[in-house]
Amino acid sequence: MTFEKKPGNVDNRYTLVVAAAKRARQILAGASPTIETEHYKPVTIALAEISSGKIQWVRTKEGIK
Repeated sequence: MTFEKKPGNVDNRYTLVVAAAKRARQILAGASPTIETEHYKPVTIALAEISSGKIQWVRTKEGIK
């Protein structure tokens, strides 16, 4: 999976990286993916979830939740 340009629901690349990293850690800890995919790497699954709009995040002073 490649991102020539960032998905429409992401305001900048930093947000994309932080959100994907947090979601990938959740998947590694045992969370079920929210989409069907043939990929098996947690980061790739997280990026696919973000791209499809299945993952939502909240920006706070402490960071992204």
